[in-house]
Amino acid sequence: MTAQEVRLCGLLLQEHFGDVVEKVGTHLIRSGVLTLRALAHETKLPLDLVKKSLCVLMQHGMCAFGAGRRGPAGPVEYHIICEHILHMLRYPRYIYTAKSLYGDTGELIVEEILQRGQMTMSSTVKTVADRLTHNMPEGQSMDYSEVVSAFSRLVETHFLQRCPPMASAGSSSSEAVNTPLPVVTQPTKPEDHPECYRLPYINLTGQGKRRRSSEDGEAEQRAAKKTKTDNSERGDEGIYWQVNFQRFHLHFRDQAIISAVSCKLDQIFRALPFSYNIARPILDQYLTLLVNDPMEFVGRTGDSGGGMYVVNLHRALANLARATLESVVQERFGSRSARIFRLLLRKRHLEQKQVEDFAMVPAKEAKDMLYTLLSENLVQLQEIPKTPDYAPSRTFYLYTVNQLPTARLLLQHCYKTVGNLIERRLYETKENKRLLEKSQQIEAILASLQATGAEAAQLTEVEEMITAPERQQLESLQHHINKLDSSENQVDETIFLLESYINSTQAPP
Repeated sequence: MTAQEVRLCGLLLQEHFGDVVEKVGTHLIRSGVLTLRALAHETKLPLDLVKKSLCVLMQHGMCAFGAGRRGPAGPVEYHIICEHILHMLRYPRYIYTAKSLYGDTGELIVEEILQRGQMTMSSTVKTVADRLTHNMPEGQSMDYSEVVSAFSRLVETHFLQRCPPMASAGSSSSEAVNTPLPVVTQPTKPEDHPECYRLPYINLTGQGKRRRSSEDGEAEQRAAKKTKTDNSERGDEGIYWQVNFQRFHLHFRDQAIISAVSCKLDQIFRALPFSYNIARPILDQYLTLLVNDPMEFVGRTGDSGGGMYVVNLHRALANLARATLESVVQERFGSRSARIFRLLLRKRHLEQKQVEDFAMVPAKEAKDMLYTLLSENLVQLQEIPKTPDYAPSRTFYLYTVNQLPTARLLLQHCYKTVGNLIERRLYETKENKRLLEKSQQIEAILASLQATGAEAAQLTEVEEMITAPERQQLESLQHHINKLDSSENQVDETIFLLESYINSTQAPP
């Protein structure tokens, strides 16, 4: 991993799980593979804290384990899955996608599972139904069957999947007191499990419950005491579910391609009938336009039966990445530099004089722009000598753009930018910690008073506990944090496109 990826993983772990988990996770990233005791020794953390940190990471699928270098009889070794840590950048996007596809119920289901890493279906249904009921008007409640239906649709479309079963073999717990750790096998990929998307039958009927603020503590205690009893009655104990990130990524990829095509062929898409009963001549026109489009998103193979049409995913991702690179160059260096960059992408190799002529840019400006792009590693210079001595007078100097290395370079810049945004948000939150805590306490008091039917005068008195300057400072802070969050989501969209393009160029194993 690069230094920027390690830094970003550390910031994400710190923001979501705290300093201790961040320290354990970052050390594992840098060290590669370590045993539990080696990790505790090198981080100088208590063994109990290291255990809890590893449990948190494994609960969220960010840490894996397996037999160590001494073989199956030796101690278990742990390593970090950095890709899953970076997925935390997209948590808001996963949740928003679930909301757009399956409504508020789907949104809360995905949100709950992302927060906890993995959950049983019955626990998810009950928690989501209670949350929805709490936000409904008095006298209304969410039926468990509606949440089960939304959960089932998420599983049927593969946005949720079962966690793979744990395979372990070795001595029993009573025999393992004075022996090495048992032989433990890390679960295989979820898709390798035959029942990955099979829904269990759960014995759960009723409606969500609305909890009063005064009853929160007692309700949590009662729930904790009855957890085992409830689980034994629901019928899905031991069956845990997790978010299928790859399925969300396929959805993001498809939507990016559709959006790019619709922007290019907008008039056609507006004229497309709502039903799919399209006449053959009209359909042929649509397909011909897509095939002949320079973006080459759709290709045609064979002639039998009118030919077969296929979406060229690699070409589509390459064009999306290319448009992203051009946009970055235009924003940073201006439209003329973007014109030169676009020209080199199309012509592949050009001398400086040819760049000046084709781009219609004065010689001095073209030279300055090329050297600026060259210094930023966005453009490369290739020397082609006429003679073996590489004499400058007998050497061609050609400018070119290698799209794949340039995409990798921009990806690292994006990682750095997201890291800076997260650091800034953490700094803003830390600087205004006391004010934020005061605001949260007052909001909790107001919620409690509203639940008990307090008078308007009492509510106004509590609201006035925050002074006008403090309220103005809170509004300014919230505005800044919202801008940081929005910027982070926009940069992550660029990261996703570049990662998808880079992965599409790699040969499958």
